[in-house]
Amino acid sequence: MTNTQVTLIQIDNYGPWTVTPEPRREVDLQTLQSRLYADLSQLFGNRDGYIFFSRFDNMIAVSNGLSVEDHARIQESVRNRYPVTVSLSVATGTSPIQALEDATSQLQDAGSAQDKTRKEILRGRTIDEQFRTETDVQLAHFDVNDATGQYTDRLNEFDTFINIEQGYAELMRYMREENGALSFFVGGDNIIAVCPDMDEAAYQDAIDHVREAVNVELKVGVGRARSPQDAGMAAKHALETCRATGSAVEFDFENA
Repeated sequence: MTNTQVTLIQIDNYGPWTVTPEPRREVDLQTLQSRLYADLSQLFGNRDGYIFFSRFDNMIAVSNGLSVEDHARIQESVRNRYPVTVSLSVATGTSPIQALEDATSQLQDAGSAQDKTRKEILRGRTIDEQFRTETDVQLAHFDVNDATGQYTDRLNEFDTFINIEQGYAELMRYMREENGALSFFVGGDNIIAVCPDMDEAAYQDAIDHVREAVNVELKVGVGRARSPQDAGMAAKHALETCRATGSAVEFDFENA
């Protein structure tokens, strides 16, 4: 059974800040968002976590292994580097989507994302060290079959992007609705999903659905571990097995 710890990251009062005292240049906002994501990726990654940019003003991290104190230090680091602050809400559960729902409710209860008085909220609970196990986190690394041959070397970049995004959107929706998983585009033709306890048939079903719905062929490597980083690396190794053997679904953990 998985036990995913999820952290919702939300920039405080970001919408009003972008237009105060007058609208800020979009290029400057995009630069701030990308740099903040990069710094948060390192701050969580240095603690074996994994962060996904979502909409950039809101980000989602798999934070198994991070304590409340770790989260507070991350907030402090952002405060010292940026003209904005972030609020963090942490929740756990066997279903990643339920953990995110709980984290979201905690933050919403503290006030609106555009409330000037809501600043650097830190709420929720983490998994105590004595309750962590080697099977807590299951990550799946999806990859488009022969994306270079089918798209990159044949189509212009925008049409390639449309095809990849259609596959991502369909997978993201299906994995959330059918399995309670959270799937994120991570660049190129790669998608990483934070999953509950799913078996090979469930992954094959998702791959089949995407192929039938939008004609995008996927393969997936699945890893499971105590920390998000270790689960992610195991998933990468499993994906390499897919590439070497031509299989659609591979696991890199015992009792798969």
